[in-house]
Amino acid sequence: MALTCRENKMYFMSQPSTVLWPLGAMRGERLGKPFNSCYRQRSPPSETAGSCVPAVSVHCAALTRFDVCLAGDYTDFYSSRHHATNVGVMFRGKENALMPNWLHLPVGYHGRASSVVVSGTPIKRPKGQIRPSDDKPPIFDASKLLDIELEMAFLVGPGNDLGKPIPIQKADEHIFGMVLMNDWSARDIQKWEYVPLGPFLSKNFATTISPWVVPMEALMPFVLPNPVQDPAPLPYLQDKSNYTFDINLSVCLQGNGVKEPATICRSNFKHMYWTMKQQLAHHTVTGCNVRPGDLLASGTISGPDPESFGSMLELSWRGSKPIDLGNGHTRTFLRDGDTAIIRGYCQGEGYRVGFGECSGTIQPAE
Repeated sequence: MALTCRENKMYFMSQPSTVLWPLGAMRGERLGKPFNSCYRQRSPPSETAGSCVPAVSVHCAALTRFDVCLAGDYTDFYSSRHHATNVGVMFRGKENALMPNWLHLPVGYHGRASSVVVSGTPIKRPKGQIRPSDDKPPIFDASKLLDIELEMAFLVGPGNDLGKPIPIQKADEHIFGMVLMNDWSARDIQKWEYVPLGPFLSKNFATTISPWVVPMEALMPFVLPNPVQDPAPLPYLQDKSNYTFDINLSVCLQGNGVKEPATICRSNFKHMYWTMKQQLAHHTVTGCNVRPGDLLASGTISGPDPESFGSMLELSWRGSKPIDLGNGHTRTFLRDGDTAIIRGYCQGEGYRVGFGECSGTIQPAE
C-alpha cells in the first residue's frame, strides 16, 4: 500500500491507475481501522474494508518501490534535546550547548523537497565548498565527512488555508502518518556554510524516506506521555494530550568490503523533546499553509546513551572515536560503497507494527 499526490490531494493507491481512498479532506483512520483490526486478529476482513483488501494485500516480494508521496514541501526540525546538546558541546562548549531559543520553540528549516527519494535510491557523494584548514581559504572538493541522520517524518493529511493557523488542540487531525528518514549530511560543507542562515548545500543533495506510510491510528496503541518541558512553552504550544510514541529505531552500516552489516545505533522516537503536534502548530502559527503530502521531519533522533546517538558525527564524536564495524573495520564517516540502513517498529503484545527500511548506498562523486 502506498500514497501519491494528485491535484493537491493525497490518495491510497492499489495500482498506478486505481484510486482507493482520497485523504485530502479526512483522516486515514476510516481505512486504517478495518485493515488494522483484520490483520492483527488474523480474521477475514470486515464489510467496512470490503473489496479493498485484495487490492492492497500483496506479497512484499512482488512490490516495486516508488515515491510514497511527491512532497510539495519539506521542513526539517531539530527536536531532539540530546542531539542538539551533543552538537552544541562539540562546536560551542558545554556551557553554550543549547542556543537560547531552543527550549522555547521547535527549531526548524525549510528543506529541499525535489531531492526526497525512496529507500534504495543510490546517493551521490556531493561536492561543494569546504575549508579543511581554518587558516586557509576554502576549496571546492567532494565532501570527506558524509554522514547519516536517523530521523522520522510525518505526512500532512488535510491542509489549512493561508492565514489560518492550525491550533495545537486540532493538530493531530492534520497528521496522516509516519515514515523513516535519513537526512544525509555533508558535515564539512555544513561547517563552512551554515552561518548565518543554517544548512543549505550540505543537506539539499538527498533525503531518503521509507516506502511505507504507517497511519497514525495504527500507532496510537504505542502512545506515551509527552516529555516534561521546562520552561513551559508559550500557550500556543501547550498540549495536555499525549502525542509521543514508543518506536524502536536502529541504524545498520554495511561497510564497503565488510561481509556483514553492523548495528551502530539503537534509539527510540520517544527521545524527542518537541512533539509532532507542537511542530505543526508552530509551523502554521504565522498563517503558513501546509498541504496534503507535505513532509515534516523530526530532526536527528538521539537518546541519552552513546549507543543511541543518531548520527556518525555523534557516534564518532566529530571523528575522534572510530565506529567499530567488526573484524577490524571501522568508520568515522561514510566511504564510497557504504550502505546505511534504518529500520523501525512498534512492539505490541504478540505483534509488531513495522516501517520497513530506509536505505541508501554511497556512490563516488562525479
